[in-house]
Amino acid sequence: MSLPLENSALASGGSLAEGVDIAVDSALSDKRLVGAVVLIARDGELVYARAAGLADRENKVAMREDAIFRLASVTKPIVAITTMRLVEQGRIGLDDPITKWLPDFRPRLPDGGEAVIRIQHLLTHTSGLIYTFAEQQDGPYHRAGVSDGLDIPGRSLDDNLKRIAGAPLAFAPGDGWHYSLAMDVLGGVIEKETGVSLGDAVTELVMKPLGLSDTAFSVRDRNRLAAAYVDGNPEPQRMGDETLVPIFDGTIRFAPDRIFDPTSYHSGGAGMAGTASDILAILETIRKGGAPLLSADTVKTMMTDQAGGHMQAQQAGCGFGYGWSVVLDPVVAQVPFSAGTIKWGGVYGHSWFVDPKERLTVVALTNTTLEGMWGQFTMDLAKAVYAAI
Repeated sequence: MSLPLENSALASGGSLAEGVDIAVDSALSDKRLVGAVVLIARDGELVYARAAGLADRENKVAMREDAIFRLASVTKPIVAITTMRLVEQGRIGLDDPITKWLPDFRPRLPDGGEAVIRIQHLLTHTSGLIYTFAEQQDGPYHRAGVSDGLDIPGRSLDDNLKRIAGAPLAFAPGDGWHYSLAMDVLGGVIEKETGVSLGDAVTELVMKPLGLSDTAFSVRDRNRLAAAYVDGNPEPQRMGDETLVPIFDGTIRFAPDRIFDPTSYHSGGAGMAGTASDILAILETIRKGGAPLLSADTVKTMMTDQAGGHMQAQQAGCGFGYGWSVVLDPVVAQVPFSAGTIKWGGVYGHSWFVDPKERLTVVALTNTTLEGMWGQFTMDLAKAVYAAI
């Protein structure tokens, strides 16, 4: 699946390349991004591939197509697929209470009452769990010292689960939608069920069947790892050992070197590092129906709103399946995507979407928080793609 890195010849006659190049070039020239890798597949063929900008600005290292990025929430769909493989094998049930594997994980309702969190609640972020960055500084997750899976190198999963379980749920499971540490908890379920680390389970259930080796909870080749940057003026700033980034009403804590600490727990929501080509291969597998990983029926279920309509209160016109958001009504959502498109991103600076109707998969990994996840670049990229097709 390799093409020349710059100005690839395209099946669309070049207009797609021109539009996407403009989106990439303007983000670089405006110093909104430091570097990026963009891959686009249509009808199962790679029609655009470009590595642009710098992987490491201070050391003048050019971006390369096989660069490794800290994936943040791009980890989530991979762990969701891993979970669904175990569901298909009859080892995990979507309606199973998670106490079947984590008997001590029993966070209480806001009124102190008991709650039953099920596997499907974790997959859809309807469990009542939240993220630390989503609350005020004096909130219960902060008081408990909960890690969001991006910080606190060396934290164990058992320790973090105890801290999460000690904080109250935001709502009764199934009664709302809130982006959360649910996938980290799900990682604990997977570890208990398989008897191996989450990383080993992901390798066996997802990576090996697809012949992929660059994406994991560690970095295989540090020479290919892109440095991490955060939005800044007049240009993005390189992240330090600990970087605080305001988001909504809270703050995300980043510890970029967490990925190097083998004692850091495998965060199912944010802990992996990998390449754009690996992510494209995984998403294309889903778009094509799931083989050899999953059945077509399972994939259809994953790509359908499973959150009971609760996500629409957060984002009009969108629902949430198992591992990603689903565009239900493009007009209401005010997006160029077709109905049925699945999409998400990663806070280290990534975005991706799969449009089954257009037989299209787009992966854009950057090294710049937050521009690469939801900034002008992501909007320009999507507009360029749909203008060309």
